[in-house]
Amino acid sequence: MNSAIPLAVLGITVSSSLGYLLPALVGLESMGIPSPGETALVLASVMASQGKLQIELVIAIAAVAAIVGDNVGYWIGRKAGRRVLTSERGPFHRRRIALIAYGDKFFAKHGSRAVFLGRWMALVRVTAAWMAGMNHMPFRTFFFWNALGGITWAVSVGLVAYWAGEAAVHVIQEVGIGAAVVLGLAVVGVVVWVQLRERRELREQERTIER
Repeated sequence: MNSAIPLAVLGITVSSSLGYLLPALVGLESMGIPSPGETALVLASVMASQGKLQIELVIAIAAVAAIVGDNVGYWIGRKAGRRVLTSERGPFHRRRIALIAYGDKFFAKHGSRAVFLGRWMALVRVTAAWMAGMNHMPFRTFFFWNALGGITWAVSVGLVAYWAGEAAVHVIQEVGIGAAVVLGLAVVGVVVWVQLRERRELREQERTIER
C-alpha cells in the first residue's frame, strides 16, 4: 500500500491546494474569534505527514498566525477593552461574559505567564490577548510571552500531529484499516472528553455569573 494513505480514508477531503489555509485559521482564534484553530493545525499537520504539505511551512504559518492574531487581539483589548466583549449586541453574549470571567481568574493567578500558558488552553486561548490588553500589560512583556507561546505551541502541536499521522499510516500498512479505525476512535474519544470537560467548566462559569 502506498505510504501516502489518502485522507479520504478518514473522511477528510480537504485539497492540498487549500491545506495551507488551515493553519492560518489560528490567527482568527487568536484575535478572539471562536474558530477551530488548533483542529485546523492538527489536520494540516496530518496532511503533511502524508506528503501533501510541508510540515515546516505548516508550523511556520501557524506560529506567525498565532502571533499576529494575538497582537491584533491585544490592541483591540487595550483600545476597546471590555466594552466590546461585554456588549449585548452580537451573538454568544452569555458565553463571552463567561469567557471573560474565566480569563480574569486565570490571568490574575498567573500574571504575565497567562499569555504563554493561555496558548495551551482552549478556554483561555481566545481571550488571553484581549485580557493582556485590557490589563495594560506592557507591550514588550506581552510580545515576548506571546511569541514564545505561539512558536512553542505551533511546533509542539504540529509535530505531535505529524508524527501521529505517520504512525497511523504505519498501523494501516502493518495491521490494517480496521486497527487504524480503532486507534482513530480512541483518539477521538480523548478529544471529545477534553472538549466536554471544557464545556462543563464554561457552563459552571455561566451559572456562577447568572447567580
